[in-house]
Amino acid sequence: MEPSVVHSTFVIEHRYPYPIERLFAAFADPAKKRRWFAESDNHDVELYEMDFRVGGVERTSYRFRPGTPFPGVALRTEGAIQDIVPNERVVTASTMSLGDRRISSSLITVEFVPNEQVTDLVLTYQGAFYEGSGGPKMREEGWRKLLGQLDAELSK
Repeated sequence: MEPSVVHSTFVIEHRYPYPIERLFAAFADPAKKRRWFAESDNHDVELYEMDFRVGGVERTSYRFRPGTPFPGVALRTEGAIQDIVPNERVVTASTMSLGDRRISSSLITVEFVPNEQVTDLVLTYQGAFYEGSGGPKMREEGWRKLLGQLDAELSK
């Protein structure tokens, strides 16, 4: 029998050739974050909103396009911002739902570390994955892809 909850933590470190202020702004500015975090060729964004302050909420909702594993199904996330230290860290507690079923809850800590002329980003993801979630490996792959999209956004 599959366990009803799988707990997992992963850490992703990525070096960006940009000043720390520019990288932090990509998380703090709703228009910038929408471009790298919510938009994709695989789905249509139905909602993206973010109130970037401690206690603020970030919500996304999108519907998968034909040719994806879940065509026509909506994926929703809702996160409450727990902590912000400008140019140092952002901590968010969030849930993710696929269709009408919640599939995970998580605590995501993003740290920005200056390193001479570049910035090291350290993302720590602590998650509880419920039945049908695809598990931690799929989520880590998703975050690696998102951080690649962030790199593409910053290089524009």
